[in-house]
Amino acid sequence: MNDVRPIRAKSGTNHEGTSAHNRRVMIDALRINGALSRADLARATRLTKQTVSNIIEELERDGLVSSQEAVRKGRGQPSTPYRLVPEGAFAIGLQIDRHVTRAVAVDLVGNVLVRDEAGLPAGGPSEGTKVILDLVAGVRAELAGIVQQSEKRLVGLGAAMPGPFGVAGSGDDPWMMGAWQKFPLLETLTAGTGLDVGLQNDAAAAATAERMVGAAHGLDHAVCLFVGYGIGAGLILNGELYRGSNGNAGEIGMALLFADGKSTPLEHRASLASLYQHLSADPADPDLHARIDGLALRGDPSMEAWIEAAAADLRWSIHLIETIFDPQTVILCGSAPEGLVNRLIVAIGPLLPSIAERRGRTLPRLQPGMADPWSVALGAAAGPISRAFDPHFAAILKDSR
Repeated sequence: MNDVRPIRAKSGTNHEGTSAHNRRVMIDALRINGALSRADLARATRLTKQTVSNIIEELERDGLVSSQEAVRKGRGQPSTPYRLVPEGAFAIGLQIDRHVTRAVAVDLVGNVLVRDEAGLPAGGPSEGTKVILDLVAGVRAELAGIVQQSEKRLVGLGAAMPGPFGVAGSGDDPWMMGAWQKFPLLETLTAGTGLDVGLQNDAAAAATAERMVGAAHGLDHAVCLFVGYGIGAGLILNGELYRGSNGNAGEIGMALLFADGKSTPLEHRASLASLYQHLSADPADPDLHARIDGLALRGDPSMEAWIEAAAADLRWSIHLIETIFDPQTVILCGSAPEGLVNRLIVAIGPLLPSIAERRGRTLPRLQPGMADPWSVALGAAAGPISRAFDPHFAAILKDSR
């Protein structure tokens, strides 16, 4: 009997002039499902067997795909599974935050091979970019020591930092990195590294990490509610990250809440920055992450009071997200410690009634995601991988012109 296990894949097209899209569709199917045979790929992508065979041969020549030992299924002929070659491509991910910068090097399937971090000086981007370029150079050198051909297969540098982008604000606003927003960051990083550089906000990067190796892996509709210094929402819609017209989609932390006759942005009440203020903690303290995790696990009264208030605001946020985007699930993630994220999820329940309450759900309405200070850098690294290899409608338009 043939193996008819469900395979998640986007559809290719057998029309002429769409080879780039079909190539990306095949890579995406292997990324989501793991090793697949040519017959599996043809069935899942709706491409002809000849088209699949041609693309597989091309991907093998390019070092992106390799064959595995043939597998016999039932009485039929043995089939050869193909898998992505992790060393087929590499990318650098960079997180720029208010007090620290982190860089990681990942392979094609999202394995982190190198990571490093450095404190950012108080001199703003003119001084900070020097630290960042040194950090990236060090990560690239260490990667080259691990994989000799890494420089030839480096597809780009993805950077992530807090948004929103292009919004007027005072340069000393603690919630917005105004000086960095005005600085020619992309040009400086491109000139300093020689790489193709992309920029996204930290919530979008966290969602990319969840889509690549986390709770959103294989999902077409998910929203990642990111709790960091601020709050944002990474939107995965129709299997792709949605950024909006100015890269600011999902800036839910700026949504105004009304209480006691005044309005306050959500992130002023339920973000890590609000927690730091509540605890009178220094955000630059290198031990703060572990300290907060310990307080959450011990049930510290001051921490519990903040959690209760923040959970009420986040419960409203989840209701809003479900009502507007109708996702398969909402994923609570961010740079908050795992102990704090788990306590928040418990305190947020029960969720408010919404359109997400329906029979036959296979996923919880709310679930934990990555609670890791490195998740933003990981998602930033996944950005260049996605741009180079993920299927997008734009690929069809480009190839068909």
